[in-house]
Amino acid sequence: MERRVDAAVLGAGLAGSCLAKAFADKGWETVLIDRQTFPRHKVCGEFLSPEAQSTMHAFGLTETVAALRPRIIERIRLIFDNGAEVELPLPGAAWGLSRYALDAELHRAAQQAGAQLHTATTVTDVHPSGTGYVIRTKRGGDISTIQARTVVAAWGANPHAGLPGNRQKTSSQKTYMGVKSHFDGITMEPVIEMYFFRGGYLGLCKVEDGHVNAAALLERDAFANAGKSIMSIMEAAAQRNPKLAQRLAAAVPVRDTQAAVAPVHLKRKPLAWDTLPLLGDAAAMIAPLCGDGMSMALRSAAICAPLVDSYLRGNLTLGDWEQQYTRTIQREFNGPLRWGSLLQWLLSMPAVTQLLPGAARLAPGLAHGLVQATRLKPFRSP
Repeated sequence: MERRVDAAVLGAGLAGSCLAKAFADKGWETVLIDRQTFPRHKVCGEFLSPEAQSTMHAFGLTETVAALRPRIIERIRLIFDNGAEVELPLPGAAWGLSRYALDAELHRAAQQAGAQLHTATTVTDVHPSGTGYVIRTKRGGDISTIQARTVVAAWGANPHAGLPGNRQKTSSQKTYMGVKSHFDGITMEPVIEMYFFRGGYLGLCKVEDGHVNAAALLERDAFANAGKSIMSIMEAAAQRNPKLAQRLAAAVPVRDTQAAVAPVHLKRKPLAWDTLPLLGDAAAMIAPLCGDGMSMALRSAAICAPLVDSYLRGNLTLGDWEQQYTRTIQREFNGPLRWGSLLQWLLSMPAVTQLLPGAARLAPGLAHGLVQATRLKPFRSP
């Protein structure tokens, strides 16, 4: 089976779904492909920052997402394993919303705009051909070929071997894993709670329907003996911070909400282009403790969308598109990624976590400024 489209978006997460909607809104024949089935739970802080919301607004999705009843979040509370706490305000109200609900709604929005969605479909090959690209896919036993005028890769940080994006190397010496579960039985203020301990950290965030999302980034070596189940790993993490252990003592895991991902490499430098334009985690991954990962994914799509439209209309060459996209991604992402790496490093050092609470009380503006340095600027449409 062979099809022809104007644009193919490979990866139906936040960045890919919003980009496919943007293409379809412009009238381009668009296909959105993902190897996973949906809806599904995935490892994510499930935190839409004010910066992320500004980009959602640019895609015309504010009311769509608000209808999912996200929980309002106003502050961040850092809780260390020595019992010390630091509380910081957010620059505006953030939203707590599960990826299970959000991804499904973004898929519907893309389809309503005219994009065709293919899930449980693996891309086995993509290469230039003539004036466009040839994409080969596999779904079950069915093999298909798609000819697309342009292709954008939004398939996450770990694409299949042989596909664009694999040449990116991590600058981190540590390898991490991510685990997540929803819980009932936790009463929370409108606050993100970030718990730090030896070998990682875990965040609690209210999401819709009264659930609380618990998502952790952990050094794999530090939890090598924690067992193989997601809950045994989370329990081992909780025991390293007394206040977290107390917080989760009466919590009840919500069935079928558990997820894990490994390896996780934190990328300090964005890679905007590798044969194809890269979006979301394929382009850059900020330390999760910064709370701006979803914002970066959405921002990469918002930067890319008008450039693709200009290219398809013949107003921009492929080389100019690559140059402009790369330059803009580097300008907007380099600073937050660099500061995010510094913050990740600082908060992994016991000596720093001992001193930070006192320093934050003495100089609250310094702590707030460091957090703000990891965040993107509010999005302004070109």
